[in-house]
Amino acid sequence: MATVAQNMVDTLEANGVERVYGIPGDSLNGFTDALRNSKIEWVHVRHEEAAAFAAAGEAGVTGDLAVCAGSCGPGNLHLINGLFDAQRSRVPVLAIAAHIPSAEIGSNYFQETHPQELFRECSVYVENVSTPAQMPRVLRLAMQAAVEKRGVAVVVIPGDVALDEAVSNNIAQITTARPRVIPQKAELERAASLLNDTKKVTILAGAGAADAHDEVIALADALKAPIVHALRGKQYLEHDNPFDVGMTGLLGFTSGYRAMEDSDLVLMLGTDFPYQQFYPEHALKVQVDIRGENLGRRTPLDLGIVGDVRDTAEALLPLIKPKKSQAHLDSSIDHYKKTRKKLDELATPTARGKLIHPQYVARLVNELAADDAVFLPDVGSPVVWAARYLEMNGKRGLIGSFNHGSMANAVSQAIGVQAADRKRQVVALAGDGGLAMMLGELLTFKQNEPLPVKIIVFSNSSLNFVELEMKAAGFVTYGTELSNPDFSAVARAVGLYGVRVTESDQVEGALREAFAYDGPALVEIVTDRQELSMPPTINLEQMRGFTLYTLRTVLSGRGDEILDLAKTNLRQIF
Repeated sequence: MATVAQNMVDTLEANGVERVYGIPGDSLNGFTDALRNSKIEWVHVRHEEAAAFAAAGEAGVTGDLAVCAGSCGPGNLHLINGLFDAQRSRVPVLAIAAHIPSAEIGSNYFQETHPQELFRECSVYVENVSTPAQMPRVLRLAMQAAVEKRGVAVVVIPGDVALDEAVSNNIAQITTARPRVIPQKAELERAASLLNDTKKVTILAGAGAADAHDEVIALADALKAPIVHALRGKQYLEHDNPFDVGMTGLLGFTSGYRAMEDSDLVLMLGTDFPYQQFYPEHALKVQVDIRGENLGRRTPLDLGIVGDVRDTAEALLPLIKPKKSQAHLDSSIDHYKKTRKKLDELATPTARGKLIHPQYVARLVNELAADDAVFLPDVGSPVVWAARYLEMNGKRGLIGSFNHGSMANAVSQAIGVQAADRKRQVVALAGDGGLAMMLGELLTFKQNEPLPVKIIVFSNSSLNFVELEMKAAGFVTYGTELSNPDFSAVARAVGLYGVRVTESDQVEGALREAFAYDGPALVEIVTDRQELSMPPTINLEQMRGFTLYTLRTVLSGRGDEILDLAKTNLRQIF
């Protein structure tokens, strides 16, 4: 009879798992030894947080179950941030959390924690295996929950139990269901009545519309409705969409904000867009979501419907009376064109000796990257530039820590995205703060060759987005300075292609060479720290805060910063 660990590995392999991300440890020895003789690849990272982020990245790009593992105590505790991200991104991830010897549980033993309690908040399933008789049933339940609930499942198993002889050699197989969820007729008729009786409709769509591109377009056509997309909906709805008017929210466009504010009814399709202040107070709201618990969570509703976006839109369309007037749509699209033109005007090169505009970097990345590239922006300023300058075409992917909002996601997630497909171009848009936080993962790209990720570093020697938040709140920037090494030299030292760019006329050539390089490459681009990423609307509180910031900064003897800020951003005003 095989060991419990061997049965676990056999079960994972039978269910299509191709790799496991993690770091070895004594409590994991039985599991990693079983992996050694399997077809499953062990992707050795340098920090367990990266293992969880990598698994989340793989699951995000494939939609399939991805697996990470951590040894007892601190080992699996390090997984928690990446697992929170996977849970909030609703991607299927299984975590194997090794535990201390079963006889020592409860004795305050070396490295003892309580994994079941620790992982409960960031999982859809977590269970401790205390006897071999529980396996492989617990593993099957965990995988099934992760896949069907689209979240994290954690199997906690003491190292000694993993090495015990299995009670059964049965290989557990999970099943996947793809049900159709359509609202009742009365709910569809009520939604149609509201939409038909309203002149100006705006659609706000998110990741829940991932497989409903054509159906949402058809609905927008009938309603003559502009489509505002949330960030996670960008890759699904931006392409081939004559009704698209960009994003709203802190990262969005003025056109997206205006299309929402100018509407009489907002139709929310598969989105859990979190910022209450960006929902218009006066407009009616109709929300469609597969998860009933999401209905009305962000804004009061006039109608909430549980349903799959594609099936609901398809069922709703015959009930819609096509609108004759498209004044709201035309006005919104015209505003979007003007907004887009202004954004593009900011993405220009600077004169020699001047710091590089980050918008220009993002624009060139968009132009030079492959048609099916996957982009992974770090939380902070890189997400802003990705949202505004990366164009989705139906083949490209955009993955990030968009719900959990963790620093250092880009490089770590890129490990999993690239491991899932070694031939697809993967581009990590890293902030210098995010890169430094998980800098050791540069070694992972080299150790697990070939992982030819292209890393573009926006290097401005600061926690740039935090500085912007401080300025808007009226604080003098403090504690945000970063004393960085030459990241390109670090990359070369660990065996990657590395180059540092300080002039605008060097950016295009450096990107072309990195994208053409057959292996992992890092391009560090020194960008202007004072560049402001302006939100689509500025409220009175933010205006007061920014005024207070300027006064406090001048009075603290740092008036030169205000002068630099004005010089850099004058072009955004005039």
